[in-house]
Amino acid sequence: MARLLPPESASVAEVAREIGVGVATLERWRSDALSRPASKRAWTAAARFEAVLTTAVLDEAAKNAWCREHGVYPQELAQWREAARQALAEPEEARASPQQTKQDRRRIKELERELRRKDKALAEAAALLVLRKNLAAIFNRDKGEDE
Repeated sequence: MARLLPPESASVAEVAREIGVGVATLERWRSDALSRPASKRAWTAAARFEAVLTTAVLDEAAKNAWCREHGVYPQELAQWREAARQALAEPEEARASPQQTKQDRRRIKELERELRRKDKALAEAAALLVLRKNLAAIFNRDKGEDE
């Protein structure tokens, strides 16, 4: 939804194709979102980064005018700038390497396979307990009839 709103303002038809929702539905959602105050609208990460880049070269007066126009508080813009700075300053070692990502995917597949196996074993054990209980009930009833 945020892609339909400023500053990104993607076309309704494009977003409808991407997410598989009807154009009329998206237009209704967009009009509902536009009727809310700008401060209540959600900004995507890409839109926040674009806002930080756009306002980086502006002086204080122009930045404040931009904020008023787009319904953003200058403090929010400063928070977005700091978040972008921290994300970009993250050391290269802290990011997952392609090999680590591949190992993680392999480990996830192994764990999912083990979980499916254990689920099947649990279901089988539950079925055996039910059968055992039913069998005991049948034989106990038969003993009662013989006496």
